[in-house]
Amino acid sequence: MTRFIKLSIFISLLIFGAYACSEDDTQPTENPDSSLIANNSELADLLLRTSDVNNTSSIDCIDLLYPVTFFIYDSNQQQTGTQTVNSDGELLALLLSLESGTYIALQFPISVVLQDGTVVTVNSNAELVTLISGCASGGGGVPSDFETILTSGSWFITYFFDDEDETSDFAGYEFTFATDNTAQAVSATTTVDGSWNLTTSTTPDLILYFGESDPFDELDEDWDIIEATQDIIKLKHISGGDGTIDFLTFERTPNGGGGGGNTSDFVDNLTTSVWYVNLLEDDGVDETCDYVDYEFTFNANQTVIATSNSNTVNGTWSATSSNSGIDLVLNFEITGGDDPFEDLNDDWDVISFDAQIIKLMDVSGGNGGTDYLDFGRNPYQGCSGGGNTTELTNILLDGQWFVESYIDDGDDQTIDYNGYVLTFNSDGSVLAVNNNNTITGTWSVVTSGSGLDVNLDFGTAVPFDEFNDDWDVVTYTTTRVELFDVSGGNGGTDYLTFQKL
Repeated sequence: MTRFIKLSIFISLLIFGAYACSEDDTQPTENPDSSLIANNSELADLLLRTSDVNNTSSIDCIDLLYPVTFFIYDSNQQQTGTQTVNSDGELLALLLSLESGTYIALQFPISVVLQDGTVVTVNSNAELVTLISGCASGGGGVPSDFETILTSGSWFITYFFDDEDETSDFAGYEFTFATDNTAQAVSATTTVDGSWNLTTSTTPDLILYFGESDPFDELDEDWDIIEATQDIIKLKHISGGDGTIDFLTFERTPNGGGGGGNTSDFVDNLTTSVWYVNLLEDDGVDETCDYVDYEFTFNANQTVIATSNSNTVNGTWSATSSNSGIDLVLNFEITGGDDPFEDLNDDWDVISFDAQIIKLMDVSGGNGGTDYLDFGRNPYQGCSGGGNTTELTNILLDGQWFVESYIDDGDDQTIDYNGYVLTFNSDGSVLAVNNNNTITGTWSVVTSGSGLDVNLDFGTAVPFDEFNDDWDVVTYTTTRVELFDVSGGNGGTDYLTFQKL
């Protein structure tokens, strides 16, 4: 079933600091189908009027259909990446992770559902303005029979967000709300008593109180009612202190998967068949193509193997429950200081999962940047660039090589490698041998966003330690391979050429 989120949730996040505003409502040249939502634009003005903190006129007459793609821009309005979201949790994670100076733009067209159930295609911010203007004054929001809906049957918390996803804190609890304004949360071993009330304002709020015990004291708030039907109640609370927004959702059935889902189901899914990296976005940089050649197999004994035509990487995995739901911990063996698998080694939050895709997220404890990792059942097809990893690998395996040229930031250092013969072996090792010395290193050929890369690592062995890097392939033939690397420090460029003997 297609998932959707009330626009009042989405807009509230935008207005209350979830993204950075731009100076004007210009159209980014990188993508003619999207535009930044600027703080002085007609759309932004309308959103401010219809999404005030008291929720007196929230936009409840339009629903935003998933999936939705956002373009991400830096402060110079240069596109740095894209992100597709498929659920409430993913959208919240994206918006709340954006740093100061970061901009987002919707990729149009998008689809929205009107209050009468009609699905409408929206092609621009201007069209969205027209739709909101036409329905925002028409109300929607809290139904007249809200009290009957609340007090009929049982409810389960399927989403609770307070600075982070804490849905799992309420797993196993069944909530009931009685007509005498009492409430209970009941699990197999615990009963928590509480109370509820509705304010008497034009748009009533739901006031909950479940005492001072953790985690139920987190529910003790005056909640704005975003949406209410027979099957779902969506609430939000905006802090009067720092302006942060909490979200609370009740549904008729417990959570079925994803954040706060079942760890056993996740493990069964993970260990069934093989997976491929479909996305690795490291702090805004798309590095998916570093893994495009690898097939991942997660074994029941908590080992994981990533295999390509020329390389095998071993690692371990574990799945645990945390306050944010399910965590997937990955730990791959690392070879050298520029191994792409180092970027996979982390404690990943599981955003969502099913039989075809696993979506993960990690917020850095250092700079606060957010990384995204997706595993899918089919290899990623979006990598461009010339060449073929298997072809270049076979070329390097065939015969012996010497350093025809090495230019280090304009300094010709080729002479340091005179007399050395290099042999690239199928086990991922490379030998550099002259009359007096044998130096051992590792090598691999991978695909990156720019094409092919040759990864070299000789450890601390002089002078080949100068080659320890992720080299971009300029061109190659059966007898010659030309590489270059742009330094991440001073921006200097190094050039390395291997010639076949």
